[in-house]
Amino acid sequence: MMLALRGCFFKQKIKKQTRYDANARLASETPFTINEIEALYHLFKKLSSTIIDDDLIHKEEFLLALFRSRNTNNLFAERIFNLFDIKHDGVIEFGEFVRSLTIFHPRTSVADKISFAFRLYDLRETGYIERDETLAEADLNGDGKIDEQEWEELVAKHPSLIKNMTIPYLRDLTVAFPSFVLNTEVPD
Repeated sequence: MMLALRGCFFKQKIKKQTRYDANARLASETPFTINEIEALYHLFKKLSSTIIDDDLIHKEEFLLALFRSRNTNNLFAERIFNLFDIKHDGVIEFGEFVRSLTIFHPRTSVADKISFAFRLYDLRETGYIERDETLAEADLNGDGKIDEQEWEELVAKHPSLIKNMTIPYLRDLTVAFPSFVLNTEVPD
């Protein structure tokens, strides 16, 4: 019996250590702190168990969280999901979730936000924003499509185009959502 209890405790300690290491790695690769990563993990757990409790955010769960609808006939919603689904395997894992949210962090560069917004508006993933996808004003060379340089110039003239690319609460997630935070313990 003692051996079984010790084995159970050891497995929990390894699981905690592994999660701490993964969170520390994500914190080193993103503008988020380890505590913020933990808060995002709790949000992720809630989102990923909305329909299927499997630690993955499926497209329907994503759409339900963002748009309060499972309707997958929305090209823009599909595009957002596809940008979050970095591995393009039809689901969003926790690492993809954190890395994707990084673009909305106040400390993320404007250049990265512009690039992300360009990919978001390039609905058909052609490398261009086509005339029917956004403003004709941006098509500086008159070829009927907007390339990334034209997009950058348009955003420079109209910064409000990427205003929604920053979520101020991500600057200090642990203050904005204290109920998500656990006490981080540094493993032995």
